[in-house]
Amino acid sequence: MASSVPMKEKKLMKVKLGELPGWMLMRDSTPKGTAGAFQRGYYQHYKYINVKKGGATGISMVLAASVLFNYCRSYKELKHEQLRKYH
Repeated sequence: MASSVPMKEKKLMKVKLGELPGWMLMRDSTPKGTAGAFQRGYYQHYKYINVKKGGATGISMVLAASVLFNYCRSYKELKHEQLRKYH
């Protein structure tokens, strides 16, 4: 069953997996079109997440996430340096 919405006007979440290559080829891949897509995504994101004023909370969350990520990444090496009880 064909949909009544033209392929070019479909949103990414409405495109089926088999239609994805054709949908991507119909998109505007010029620098102006790519910048427009990023701009639409930016405004769509901030439509739902509206930060009135920034503070230390956002920076501390990014710092905590990076510390956790780096710990998980180097856990294999850190595991061998654990304190052990020598008998």
